[in-house]
Amino acid sequence: MSERAVLHVKGRILVGPDEVRDELWVVGGRITYDRPPGARDVRTVDGWVLPGLVDAHCHVGLDRHGAVPEDVAEKQALTDRDAGALLLRDAGSPSDTRWIDDRDDLPKIVRAGRHIARTRRYIRNYAWEVEPEDLAAYVAQEARRGDGWVKLVGDWIDRDLGDLSACWPRGAVEAAIAEAHRLGARVTAHCFAEDSLRDLVEAGIDCVEHATGLTDETIPLFAERGVAIVPTLVNIATFPALADGGESKFPRWSAHMRRLHERRYDTVRSAYDAGIPVFVGTDAGGSLPHGLAADEVAELARAGIPAVEALAAGTWAARRWLGRPGLEEGAPADLVVYGSDPRADLRVLADPRRVVLNGRVVG
Repeated sequence: MSERAVLHVKGRILVGPDEVRDELWVVGGRITYDRPPGARDVRTVDGWVLPGLVDAHCHVGLDRHGAVPEDVAEKQALTDRDAGALLLRDAGSPSDTRWIDDRDDLPKIVRAGRHIARTRRYIRNYAWEVEPEDLAAYVAQEARRGDGWVKLVGDWIDRDLGDLSACWPRGAVEAAIAEAHRLGARVTAHCFAEDSLRDLVEAGIDCVEHATGLTDETIPLFAERGVAIVPTLVNIATFPALADGGESKFPRWSAHMRRLHERRYDTVRSAYDAGIPVFVGTDAGGSLPHGLAADEVAELARAGIPAVEALAAGTWAARRWLGRPGLEEGAPADLVVYGSDPRADLRVLADPRRVVLNGRVVG
């Protein structure tokens, strides 16, 4: 399309789960619900329209070994885009992906800087590895580098203990989270197990990734404080294989990982039932491929979250949470067109008819 071209999107425009319009127009890359006067170069697409999907936990520029070259990062971003995920929260990466912001054909990214982990307590080549006395300083550094988020590694295997355990003392996380908030950044943390959650929430954390260790004791605390979770169920599905690989060396850890996996759906459903905000995230970019947002929506529904609420967790609600617009007047035209109503059948999400990014049909 030329810069003067107009895109006419017809059908059922799902502005929200219950707000449906018949058409919208795209002029200069932005949405309008007013027919532009004198439009001549018009392209029309039709179908069921959602705002671009959200993957609120992925890692562009990262693979299982660490940072990747720009051409690999580009392929990761394109894979998400072609699957309809047009807004990504990069939950930690050692790569500088700011160049993506200059590309109108790649998804928009909300960055959390680089992971911050305890020394020798995370995946090699991923994180800044520091001791508690340096945690607040590194949080400040990443708050300035990110897009309003900082990512901590809240727990990981302790090789001496032979199991998952919390990485940080209470005082260190209190000081670090306070510093992030002073700088206007929200804080999230990788947490598989149970024992780091209370300290993190009472210290003021804003979100927890995975959150497989939620219990009847901590779920009410999350709900009371409004702490969100991003369960990454497509990643939690890998726990049995991880447990098998570590069985001989860390049998206690392996048994723990299997228990967390076995109760994963109950954990997510209990969190949702308690009123904890739940959002779609895949953990793509480490060991998982990109382009799995539709699979994660399906997993949330499999856990017992109503279909429309699971859909909202990867569209309308997730965009509000991240402070990014949906299908509002004047918003960037980032939208996905489907052949039938995704509210009625979530499987539709895996087969987008058209992908529109910044007003251009890119898929």
